[in-house]
Amino acid sequence: MKVPGPDHPITIERNPSRVVVTVAGRIIADTRDALTLREAHYPPVYYVPRKDVDIALLERTEHSTYCPYKGDAAYFSIPSGGEHAINAIWTYESPYTAVEPIREHLAFYSDRVDSIEERE
Repeated sequence: MKVPGPDHPITIERNPSRVVVTVAGRIIADTRDALTLREAHYPPVYYVPRKDVDIALLERTEHSTYCPYKGDAAYFSIPSGGEHAINAIWTYESPYTAVEPIREHLAFYSDRVDSIEERE
């Protein structure tokens, strides 16, 4: 396990805005409790609590990936979004201690959903 350090900084902060994710004209996620994860040179990513995601609209897939800084990621597709939304969501169900706050949260690929918006 690699621990984030000066060469690969990771920060996790509570996002003060409402975050809404839509696919195929439906709201998939709506929360005021999102986390914003910033990692090295990558764009910020919103992590939405599972409680604020309509899990009934998702389908777990067999796809998985590994990140040396966060752990093993599992994936979900959004069937209503068609092929565009395959493996559109990832989650770290047992993240490394350094990123423990993202447990029980889901993240969305911005190019596989219609929108991810910050609202007032």
